[in-house]
Amino acid sequence: MKRTWNLEEKVSILKEAETNGVVETFRKHGIYATTYYEWKRKYNEGGESALLLGYAKRGRKDIKKLEKENEWLKKLLVDKELELEM
Repeated sequence: MKRTWNLEEKVSILKEAETNGVVETFRKHGIYATTYYEWKRKYNEGGESALLLGYAKRGRKDIKKLEKENEWLKKLLVDKELELEM
């Protein structure tokens, strides 16, 4: 079964790899290099919030959907305000 890592564990592993070396850290925690470098890339690009579970594709889709809905609601509000002024 695939192991899931929480935010604190990921950050701790990233810091540990900087101190103790990546190979030793991979072996100690049983993670693959690809996993580590993906975490590191996300952390460098977006900080701790980028490491949260589900942030990747699903999170971006949800954000886009909410942004569209927000824009639609803003337009609706403007229309209603214009109606009230008439």
